[in-house]
Amino acid sequence: MAETAEKRKVIRRPPEERIAEIDAKIKSHKEAIQKLEEKKNSILNPKPRTSKAAKTKLLIAKAKEAGLTEEEIDALLEKAISKKAAQAEE
Repeated sequence: MAETAEKRKVIRRPPEERIAEIDAKIKSHKEAIQKLEEKKNSILNPKPRTSKAAKTKLLIAKAKEAGLTEEEIDALLEKAISKKAAQAEE
């Protein structure tokens, strides 16, 4: 009996150590909660999707704002298309 009493001796940690452990757990849980809130927000407010036609119109509008004329835009597109075709042939 004397041996079991010695084995069961409880060593108590100081309150500061226990509080620090609890604070660390609280911090990790708050981070997890914030990640979940971000996921929830992304589900409730998804990014708007645009069609290819809308993207093309947006690109042309940006090119016109940059000061390019329709002929210049057409020439640049023709150049890009021929370059893409040349790469596909290789």
